Amino acid sequence: MAEATTEVTMDKLVSLCKRRGFVYQSSEIYGGLTGAWDYGPLGVELKNNVEHFWWKEMTQLHDNIVGLDAAIMMHPRTWEASGHVDNFSDPLVDCKNCKSRFRADQIDLEAACPVCGVKGEFTEPRDFNLMFSTYMGAVKSEDNIVYLRPETAQGIFVNFKNVVQTSRVRIPFGIAQVGKAFRNEITTKNFIFRTLEFEQMEMQFFVKPGDDQEWFEYWKNERINYYNKLGIRKDKLRFHQHGPDELAHYAKDAFDIEFYFPMGWQELEGIHSRTDFDLARHAEFSRKDMTYLDDQTRERYVPYVIETSAGLTRSVLMVLSDAYEEQQLEDGETRTVMHFHPLVAPVTVAVLPLVKKDGIADLAKSIEKELREDYATFYDQSGAIGRRYRRQDEIGTPFCITIDYDTKEDNTVTIRYRDSMKQERVPVSELAQKIRTEIKNYRRD
Repeated sequence: MAEATTEVTMDKLVSLCKRRGFVYQSSEIYGGLTGAWDYGPLGVELKNNVEHFWWKEMTQLHDNIVGLDAAIMMHPRTWEASGHVDNFSDPLVDCKNCKSRFRADQIDLEAACPVCGVKGEFTEPRDFNLMFSTYMGAVKSEDNIVYLRPETAQGIFVNFKNVVQTSRVRIPFGIAQVGKAFRNEITTKNFIFRTLEFEQMEMQFFVKPGDDQEWFEYWKNERINYYNKLGIRKDKLRFHQHGPDELAHYAKDAFDIEFYFPMGWQELEGIHSRTDFDLARHAEFSRKDMTYLDDQTRERYVPYVIETSAGLTRSVLMVLSDAYEEQQLEDGETRTVMHFHPLVAPVTVAVLPLVKKDGIADLAKSIEKELREDYATFYDQSGAIGRRYRRQDEIGTPFCITIDYDTKEDNTVTIRYRDSMKQERVPVSELAQKIRTEIKNYRRD
C-alpha cells in the first residue's frame, strides 16, 4: 500500500516541470522573459493531448458543433465593436520614486511602495489597455494600427454568416476554436496560470432568443461533466456565479468553473450568457446583416449566444496539479507519481527490457515498434528496473511493459500499472487490446 505524504505546491510542480521537460522559462539563457513559457518534449505532448481531448468532446461528440481557426490579427474595427478598445483595461499607478507599476485595485495608495519602500508616492490611477498593438505596413500611424487578439471569440462572431452559408448547420449550433490570444498583463504570476500569451479553447453556441436559459443550464452541466471524464477529482471543482459587479459588459449571466490550484480556488473556465450583444454590435459596426433565417418557420432574428471559454495552458496546469502526488511506500521509499488520465499522458506505454543481452533488447524493440502505431511509447533499457519504473511514474506513464527471459519462452510480458503498481502477465498477441481496454475503463482511485 502507498499513502500520500504531502500536498502539491507550486514550487514542487515548477521543479518537476523543469526537471522532466514539461515546461521551461522562455529565453532562459538570457535571464528569461516574465510571463512567457516554453513547453518541452513532454509538455507539448501533454498540451496537445489536452487540446485533442477537448476538441473531440466539443466537435466529434456533438453533431451540432463545427470547428474554426480564425486569424490572430483582425480588422481593428473588430475590437471597437467588441468593446475591447473602450473597456479592456486596468487602472494603473506608478511609484514616482522607483517607477514600478502596479494595478490600482491591488495596492494601498497611502502605503509604502512594495519595491522601494517610499511611502505614498504614487501617481493618479490611469487606464492601461491590455491589448498588444502593432502596425501593418511600412509607416507607423494610427491609420494602420492592428492588435494581437486578446480573445478568440471575436473570430467566431465575425464568421457567423460564413459558417451558416457554407455549412449544413441550423440553430441551435455551435462553433468551436482553439487558438493563441495575447494580453499585456501587468501582473503575471503562478507559473503558467496567467501569462502574456496563452491558448484558449472556446465554443460559441447560437440559440433562439428565449431558449438561452435552457441552453445555459445545459452547457453548465456538460462542461462540469467534461472534467469528470478527464479524470479530475470532483472535490477539486466547483461553480462560482458572477455577481452584478463581476459581470462582463456583454454578459446576462455567468458562472465560472473553479479548480483548487496550489494557490487556492481559481477560475478554470467560464460559461457566459452573452445574449445578442456580439452579433448586434458587429452588425452595427460593419453594417452587415447578422440575422439568422429559420428555413422552416421563416422567422428572422439575431441569435443569442452561450459561451464556454477555457484556457488550454490553464487546463494543463490543472492537469499537472491534480495529477501530482508523493507517496510513502511500505519499504520507506517515497515515489513521485503523476496520475494523468491515459488519454492525455505524454507517454502511454514504456517498454523496458529486463536486460540488454541474449536478444531481450531486440525483442523489446520489436514490441515497442508495434505498439507505437497506436500509442505514444518510450523505450528505456538503462538502469535497474525499479529505477526505470520510478522515472515513468514521475512523468505519468500509465503502463510499463517489461520483457524478460520468460518472454522468449512463452511469448508473454509483464504489464505494470502506474497507479496501483500492480503487475500481471499478458500474452504479446493480446497486449494492444489489453491496453485499449484499460484506457477505456480507466478510473482514478
